[in-house]
Amino acid sequence: MTIAMTEFAPLATEIFLLVMACAILVIDVFLDDGRRMVSYVLSQSTLLIAALISWSLLDHPAAVVLNGTFVHDPLAALAKTSILLITFGAFVYSRSYLVERGIFRGEFYVLGLFAVLGMLVLVSAHSLLTLYLGLELLSLSLYALVAFNRDSVPASEAAMKYFVLGALASGMLLYGISMLYGATGSLDIAQVAAAIAAPDEKGIVLVFALCFIVVGLAFKFGAVPFHMWIPDVYDGAPTPVTLFIGSAPKIAAFAMTMRVLVEALGGLGPDWQQMLVILAVLSLAVGNVIAIAQTNIKRMLAYSTISHVGFLLLGLLAGTPEGYSAALFYAITYALTAIGGFGMIILLSRAGFEADRLEDFKGLSERSPWFAFMMLILMFSMAGVPPTVGFFAKLSVLQAVIHVDLLWLALAGVFFSIIGAYYYLRVVKLMYFDTAGAPVPLAVSTDLQIAVSVNSLAVLALGLFPGALLSVCTAVIG
Repeated sequence: MTIAMTEFAPLATEIFLLVMACAILVIDVFLDDGRRMVSYVLSQSTLLIAALISWSLLDHPAAVVLNGTFVHDPLAALAKTSILLITFGAFVYSRSYLVERGIFRGEFYVLGLFAVLGMLVLVSAHSLLTLYLGLELLSLSLYALVAFNRDSVPASEAAMKYFVLGALASGMLLYGISMLYGATGSLDIAQVAAAIAAPDEKGIVLVFALCFIVVGLAFKFGAVPFHMWIPDVYDGAPTPVTLFIGSAPKIAAFAMTMRVLVEALGGLGPDWQQMLVILAVLSLAVGNVIAIAQTNIKRMLAYSTISHVGFLLLGLLAGTPEGYSAALFYAITYALTAIGGFGMIILLSRAGFEADRLEDFKGLSERSPWFAFMMLILMFSMAGVPPTVGFFAKLSVLQAVIHVDLLWLALAGVFFSIIGAYYYLRVVKLMYFDTAGAPVPLAVSTDLQIAVSVNSLAVLALGLFPGALLSVCTAVIG
């Protein structure tokens, strides 16, 4: 089998990222601790250039290359660009945190780049084997990142939990893929879809395969009842790692679901839509209700993530282009908001002190009115308060659900959003109406101040002018 060199053009982003990640890995070996900024700058430059390459491919026609294992289309280009830019922001937030704690090492950024590479492969997978390889590259990198701070017992414990549960979920996904291969005789997504569409392919084996695949996908999303790992991992991992896990991989998980459920298993739509209904309602209920009882803001945001996954699943289960574009818009805007929320925790932290308790935000308006306002924007967006982008993300998903005559699901989403508004507004109340016991002046690096400000203002700007991003999402889905 021969592969023409022109077929590698759609892989330009992945090839560049792989080469640079390997180069940074080698270069970092020869750097002493005083020159670790070289690895950081190279990693950030890599992400920006890769994002430009990916964005330049947005208008290129869809193409399936490498013997049907890799697909390039507008959805992949937008998702990859978003993942790369979100990761760029995550790396900016991480620098000051790692420096202050003496763990500013090149391995963090190399592992992050390989995790991003796994996400990009996942987004463009046109074979279930390619999809699994991308997923494992992402997962193995994240396991190592969670345990990155080797002196932290909670981080090591979180990494072990994540690894064991992640291996179990990966095994279920792989078992589902193997059953699907046995039933259809192919791992190619297009061929699997064609086989399922055949009148004689509605066997019980396909339903079992679908169940295992949905379980694997639900774990990667963190949907209830496969959410057990999220609170412990978010709480135990270093805050920059939590920030990374809670943002960009959600976009990759959305793309993976589109490839598997919509493109490959579209013929089983009525079956997986019913499963997603259950997952979405449980995620909305459990995430929003349990978050109320949290006093640790990282755990609160972990349960918040679960509730947002419920909203994302509402868009997917609608089963229409409107629903898919709304879910894509939701995934991108939530990732942007999430890195800002965790970035504020990093901003308030300092060496020997993790600002991961809700009470650590008391009186923030007195210490820094500007950053209190930035946090207010982020909390309002997560709660879905206009004019932030979170409101329009929720609105677009609810409209898609209503248009397929699932009004009760939309009402459930609104009901649990109202419950969720309580714990977001509680943070605002602590910042503006409570007084800190012994206020400590904020000592924040310039790049972190700029990152938080730009991040929060972008959330507000996208809320005021959501049409541009929403139209791009609609175009790439269409």
